[in-house]
Amino acid sequence: MDELGALGGLQLVHLQCHFGLDTLDLVRMHPNLEAVGLDFSHPAVSQAAELAEELGLSSRVSFVEADVRHAATALGEESFDVVYTGKGAICWLPDLDQWAGQCAALLRPGGYLYLCEFHPVGYALDQEVPGVGADYFSTEAWVEEEEGTYADAEAETVHNVTYWWNHPLPQVFDALMGAGLELRFFHEWDHTLFELTRWLIRGEDGRYRWPGSAKLPLMYSLKAVKPGG
Repeated sequence: MDELGALGGLQLVHLQCHFGLDTLDLVRMHPNLEAVGLDFSHPAVSQAAELAEELGLSSRVSFVEADVRHAATALGEESFDVVYTGKGAICWLPDLDQWAGQCAALLRPGGYLYLCEFHPVGYALDQEVPGVGADYFSTEAWVEEEEGTYADAEAETVHNVTYWWNHPLPQVFDALMGAGLELRFFHEWDHTLFELTRWLIRGEDGRYRWPGSAKLPLMYSLKAVKPGG
């Protein structure tokens, strides 16, 4: 919230919003903000719309079912002051160049992208012991098959094959610069929001951190501006 700053009077789009938790929080905390959440899941978008109605926020927030790879077509080019996304979003995308192009197309000149994501260093960690267990630089698809979801490990699910991609930081920066966006800040954080490995320690604030004094980043955030305006 500190990094986003004041959002009153702006138009914001939340890409890959799932059921709209962050979207609704942003609108609730900024009384003059208008927002649109976009996700490709029909059940998620329907739930988000129901939550907006229940919270009395439906006059300032709406939800659109669409593929993030075609977001500008679905929502209109140069329609927003802010593109907000992250916290487990871009790992589902094999092509960051296409994604960054959509972010740039959605922004008005002078508008900005705010991305807060899980750090690729975290995805390189071993699950059982502190150390490296995977290739930080790998960009090949990771394929997993298991029942349940991150929200409910016991949920009965049918389609259980998952494809996701690690994105080393140079790949993120290259995509943003290739789309014509200009980096304003980049920050790294020593915590993450879920039990990424079995040896990270959960603090009283609910965040997971390294044991001991030696640390590496587990999350990052950045702001990138569209020139002009």
